[in-house]
Amino acid sequence: MTSSPQPDSSHLGLRRALSWILTLVWAGLIFQFSTEAYNADSTAWLLAQLLRLLHFSVSAATFHTLHFVVRKLAHLTEYALLAVLLYHSFETDHPHEWRLRRAVGAVLIAGLYSLTDEYHQSFILGRTSSLIDCGIDTAGGSLGMLILYADGRLFHAKSNRTAARAESNADRAKGAAGE
Repeated sequence: MTSSPQPDSSHLGLRRALSWILTLVWAGLIFQFSTEAYNADSTAWLLAQLLRLLHFSVSAATFHTLHFVVRKLAHLTEYALLAVLLYHSFETDHPHEWRLRRAVGAVLIAGLYSLTDEYHQSFILGRTSSLIDCGIDTAGGSLGMLILYADGRLFHAKSNRTAARAESNADRAKGAAGE
């Protein structure tokens, strides 16, 4: 009976440390995004420059809607990534195995971090705090877990098909050799 080789403990320790470092760096970036440098006026200017660069012209109402959507999608995306990073940081020995408890923990921690981030924004000039944004952030964390789950299911389905094909080919080779 053979078992899959397990990485040595120093490799696992390094993987765990790097995983947590990436997670903390991303959390720090989210904190940075909550500063005055990324207030609505700043992101509106950036969006206007991007549209100008792409030679798009939109009405003021359309621009306002587009800006709102971009800002909310940023919340969704940054917390989806935070939850994925947290998920992988919790268990580096078997990071690709789906664990519901680990996923729930990642979403809860991302949601709690969102609350602290919104609280932080309440002290920043040009920023406001919003429980709705916390909801969007938590939905982003949940979306990240859903993507991880779906990816894992697709990966295992593909692995199973590949293994079945290999087994079938081996059986055919045995049958041809036995004739």
